[in-house]
Amino acid sequence: MDKFLIRGGIPLRGKVEISGAKNSALPCLAATLLTPDTVTLHNVPYVKDLITLRRLLEDMGATVLTPELRTHKITAKNIETFEAPYELVKTMRASVLALGPLLARFGQAKVSLPGGCAIGTRPIDLHLRAFERLGAVVSLESGDVVATAPQGRLIGAEFSFEKVTVTGTENVMMAAALAQGKTVIRNAAQEPEIEDLAELLNKMGARIKGAGTPVLEIEGVEHLSGAEHTIIPDRIETGTFIVAAAITQGELEIKSCNPEHIKAVIEKLREVGVQIEELNQSTLSVRCSPAGLRAMDVTTEPHPLFPTDMQAQYMALMTQADGTSAVTETIFENRFMHASELIRMGADIQISGNKAMVQGKTPLTGARILASDLRASASLVLAALCASGETLIDRVYHIDRGYETIVDKLSSIGANIERITDGLAAGAERPN
Repeated sequence: MDKFLIRGGIPLRGKVEISGAKNSALPCLAATLLTPDTVTLHNVPYVKDLITLRRLLEDMGATVLTPELRTHKITAKNIETFEAPYELVKTMRASVLALGPLLARFGQAKVSLPGGCAIGTRPIDLHLRAFERLGAVVSLESGDVVATAPQGRLIGAEFSFEKVTVTGTENVMMAAALAQGKTVIRNAAQEPEIEDLAELLNKMGARIKGAGTPVLEIEGVEHLSGAEHTIIPDRIETGTFIVAAAITQGELEIKSCNPEHIKAVIEKLREVGVQIEELNQSTLSVRCSPAGLRAMDVTTEPHPLFPTDMQAQYMALMTQADGTSAVTETIFENRFMHASELIRMGADIQISGNKAMVQGKTPLTGARILASDLRASASLVLAALCASGETLIDRVYHIDRGYETIVDKLSSIGANIERITDGLAAGAERPN
């Protein structure tokens, strides 16, 4: 099992390129199941989750070509099975995104209940109730979700999600694109990834209005066609590298990003003393204030407020800020698993329910630590980068799910980091 060995205390300096958004590429790849025509996607990141979904599409009968490293040409003309098996779904919750497109195009789908990060319950009952509102018959059979459209086609409907759900919004939006009549989704997720998926679907011939707002209106069409689309930059990777510059007291130029997508993160980090300058629409200059970092409270909320996917990184940063900060998690009930590992490195963190009290400024020291989920992995890497001595992070397959060639990127800006496989240095990461 791979590990990261990090020797900390080195300020990061230089330029880093942001990859395509994993959380946008996943639903966009799933959307290719909606048409027999070829869909071309650019800026697809080379991360484990995308490799898993590509394999799922191929297992179903789709053809996936990669004429260039981050370009995928997907043709789902000859789909032979309408099933997403447990062997794939257990490693990635986003596999459930196959449910909506299969149900919409073929009138049937079978998807195993999802696995993925152990950060708390993320029930898909919201998806299933929405599909039922669209006329589907849904049942659970031996751990599988089995859904059918009795008349072979879903029927448009109006409903409101009880709770904001990003994946649910994406899943139902794809299904409604081919439904008969109009669908109105209220309390829809507003993330940039929702807008990106809607843009792709509209290029394919869908009629979707309101993406990026709480109300989505979808006029169903008879069929969708091929299209070409470029995936947006990864806003969470952008935020992670902003924190990397600040926590190591370095200076980075972050390129190929979209500052508009992380306005709440940039605003909060500026409040704590991170100097962030927008050089242009896709480039940020980041450095830590000479006065140092000051503790500030933060609460995670659905977009456009502070994202839960930046909570762990922010907590790591607060260990190096003057004062006490409260980090409140409102999205997932079990997303403080990184705190215990930060404590092993010397952090002063007290957990009470969904609130973590972080006392800074505490020196961090290298230790053997364990990654528990994707964003927890990122927070531990950040902590290791500013800690004295060596840190060995186990279970880094979590970070491989969402950060493209993270070792190469960090090494290029001065980090002393290497990937260890079976006790031996594995060298640099290279997509193939």
